Amino acid sequence: MEQNYKNHARLVTGYHGILTLFILSGLTGSIFNLYGSWNNESFYSASLITLLFVCCCLLFWYTRSFPLKAQDRAIRSEENFRHYILTGKPLPSELKMGQIIALRFASDEEFPKLVQRTLSENLDPKTIKQAIQNWKPDYYRV
Repeated sequence: MEQNYKNHARLVTGYHGILTLFILSGLTGSIFNLYGSWNNESFYSASLITLLFVCCCLLFWYTRSFPLKAQDRAIRSEENFRHYILTGKPLPSELKMGQIIALRFASDEEFPKLVQRTLSENLDPKTIKQAIQNWKPDYYRV
């Protein structure tokens, strides 16, 4: 399938769907269990279960955010190098990370002009992606 603006977002059903549902359901259930056992002998167990689900939520978040930061750094470096090859200059430092991530989908032909337009009009990532005429797919980012 050819990648474009409408289908470039990638969701992994097992992670973004099923695991999210399981963790949120477990957290909700553990909170109700904790509340229901407030004044009895099972309060300690209920609080530990709730703590485990809070830890699961933190793990779920950081398992996704840490690799994305590494990918963002790689994208910044790749796009800076691409801009240097095409123009002889590094990417302007005024570009925000979200803008650089969006610009990576632009073909080499339109990339330098779109960088200048992004700077002059302060385009947001969605507008940048919609402005791309010749989409350069990125099948490796998760």
